[in-house]
Amino acid sequence: MKVFRGFKHPGVASASAVTIGNFDGVHRGHQAMLALLKGEAQQRGVASVVLTFEPHPRDYFAELHQKPDLAPARVGTLRDKLEDLATAGVDQTVVLPFDARLANQSPQEFIDQVLLGGLGARYVLVGDDFRFGKARAGDYALLDAAGDAQGFDVARMNSYEVHGLRVSSSAVREALGRGDMAAAARLLGRPYCISGHVVHGRKLGRTLGFKTLNLRFAHWKPAASGIFVVLVHGLSAKPLQGVANLGVRPSLDPTDVNGGRVLLETHCLDWPAELGPEGAYGKIIRVELLHKLHDELKYDGLDALTQGIQKDRDDARAWLQSNVSARI
Repeated sequence: MKVFRGFKHPGVASASAVTIGNFDGVHRGHQAMLALLKGEAQQRGVASVVLTFEPHPRDYFAELHQKPDLAPARVGTLRDKLEDLATAGVDQTVVLPFDARLANQSPQEFIDQVLLGGLGARYVLVGDDFRFGKARAGDYALLDAAGDAQGFDVARMNSYEVHGLRVSSSAVREALGRGDMAAAARLLGRPYCISGHVVHGRKLGRTLGFKTLNLRFAHWKPAASGIFVVLVHGLSAKPLQGVANLGVRPSLDPTDVNGGRVLLETHCLDWPAELGPEGAYGKIIRVELLHKLHDELKYDGLDALTQGIQKDRDDARAWLQSNVSARI
């Protein structure tokens, strides 16, 4: 899959079947939509293209109005989104910066300048709640009428349900927010994962006897937080079992080397000797969050923190032995 920041690049398809959305989490509803998009693109002999936005439009308006509560919790990072879209078999993804210029485009300007002028849309597929343009004035009816007038096909996909539950990014966020990782996995069609490069941290974990792999979650408001039982992919032939903290580490100094950012800190229960103590840095790993043990806790001192980590480690090993070990 080719990825473009904006559409003013020579490699962007001159004719396309397009779907538009934030695709936070790329859940089962998104996956069904992408499968339909690919089929329509093949019938027309054009590229399948996802048009998405970064930052999320609601992030933009939350900052504009100084109301952080308007920003949605983020299911995945941009890296995770792009990996999931590539796995779905999309030909191209165009990431548009959501800024004042885009926010103030009228619906017709968006159709003319972005869909037709930028992407050469022959077919446009949207969800049943799709809105676009300044003040969200554009809807499916307006888009469909423009398609009739300007020569492109428009289709709408109804809600996708699993056991009577509408699959949506909001539903995934709610499941992650309450720590129901099994429900999130049903909505996503796979275990919830976070991926990224292993970065250097404060090295406190190894001082305490619990070396960690650190990934930055590139958004201040993750949908999930707390202590999780995990599997780590990308460091050895088999996934490594572990326990992870996703959050802001309330027991540590907020002025530490990671500047108070959201981190996923993973401790592998059994470290592969062949990696050596520094062998993971810079590698891209994928961490599956399988089960939530508890919310983040603030410990009074390093001794209490060490005891807490040891208990989490023991609880994670017990859960994995009961639920996962026989399968890996």
